[in-house]
Amino acid sequence: MRTATVAREYGVRREWLRWATVAGGSSGFVLGLTTAALASVGFLAYQASASVPADLAGPQKSGKPSVAASKAPRDKKNPVALPAGSGTGERVVYSVDDDRVWLVGAHDKVKRTFKVTPGRIDPSLGSYAVTSRSNAITGTDGTPIEHVVRFATADGVAIGFSAAVENAASPTPGANVRTGGIRESRADGDAMWMFATIGQPVVVIR
Repeated sequence: MRTATVAREYGVRREWLRWATVAGGSSGFVLGLTTAALASVGFLAYQASASVPADLAGPQKSGKPSVAASKAPRDKKNPVALPAGSGTGERVVYSVDDDRVWLVGAHDKVKRTFKVTPGRIDPSLGSYAVTSRSNAITGTDGTPIEHVVRFATADGVAIGFSAAVENAASPTPGANVRTGGIRESRADGDAMWMFATIGQPVVVIR
């Protein structure tokens, strides 16, 4: 009788241990699946955030030179000195008030500065970059021009630097003709052409 009772207790204990082992294994398996799932979700979330286009990922630094909204004081002892608030780095600086251009190299060293004759439409103040160039064309005023360096548009008119070809006739454009050409001497136009390649920053100030 005692032997039968012991055998039954032993059987119950074996059955309990078997289910406990199975349950423990199942818990471990479920825990493993849960951990793997969380890891996958985390990876997919990272992958999704990494693939978002830069313009949708949040505020971005423009990297453009800062431009003073008001006219910076000029150096009274040297009126043609590079004005403050005209950006940093290698660039072309154009003052719409002074009708003057500065070709600025590394470390803010001015390589050349010269007067220009603006068109009838001025570009807005701000930072631009050279977008296209033409070696020789006819300007909107009918004048043959060379070394055209374009960097902006205003009211549908292309804005850029250029030089009139020597001895070329310069007809007076009609009152309704909108011109955006900023005219240089041929020597200054040569310097601009060599300096202001595609992508070169152009900063327009007061």
